Amino acid sequence: MKKLFLGLFVTALLTNIQAQVETPAPSPLSKLEQKVGLTDVSIEYSRPGVKGRTIFGDLVPFDKLWRTGANRNTTISFSKDVTINGKVLKKGKYAIYSKPGKSSWEIFFYTETENWGTPKDWSNEKIALSTSVKVTPMPMPIETFTITIDDIKNDSAVIGFLWENVYVGVTFKTFTNKNVEKSITKIMNGPSPNDYYKSAVYYLEQGKDIHKAKVWINKAVELTKDKPRFWFLRQQSLILAKAGDKKGAIKAAKASLANAEKQGNENYVKKNKEFLAKMQ
Repeated sequence: MKKLFLGLFVTALLTNIQAQVETPAPSPLSKLEQKVGLTDVSIEYSRPGVKGRTIFGDLVPFDKLWRTGANRNTTISFSKDVTINGKVLKKGKYAIYSKPGKSSWEIFFYTETENWGTPKDWSNEKIALSTSVKVTPMPMPIETFTITIDDIKNDSAVIGFLWENVYVGVTFKTFTNKNVEKSITKIMNGPSPNDYYKSAVYYLEQGKDIHKAKVWINKAVELTKDKPRFWFLRQQSLILAKAGDKKGAIKAAKASLANAEKQGNENYVKKNKEFLAKMQ
């Protein structure tokens, strides 16, 4: 019994000691975040070192698919659409794979992002975009694999890949000017019908100033009078009723009912009929 107890004690002690041992990762994980214009860019990758080895053409063979880093595949995320060499890359998250060559690299933005290394079954259909970039020799050795986002302008930046004695850069462009113009136009034109509608409904549901809600819902209905929306009219009837305008509430409910019947929305037909029955 004593031997058994001693054995269990030693095993538990060794397990506890092992659980506390921490060592540096051979290829530490890194995360890079950068805003370019109005676009958020995020890169996650592991950073192997040269460690006295020959990298390109040996550890990383020429013209073979590479995870562009170590461990889990490298990923990049764009919060808005961008373009690379005139081709649109939709906003979202992508894995970055590459085929390093002596004079140029081929870079792939791949839609499947959860791989340890390269995909087991590579599919060209999952290539969202690919581009070829020239190799620039480095004047000094780069020990640790590094990805950068540099040459940042309002509407462009360069994703750089550096390791050993090599640099390659992928330029991407954003739609900053288009997005800014869209924002300016929206602000200068004032709130949209949806802005008025959402604000009015919020005030109604939260028991806030019903007269403000009335002004906003009337404005929403007025802005959409060419294409009436039965759900706008439904909320208008509720708000007007609460504000004490029974006549206006009935008129709005009848308009909502007619539009709901026209568009075949039985749910709103039922709601409006019940409301009118109650009001009358």
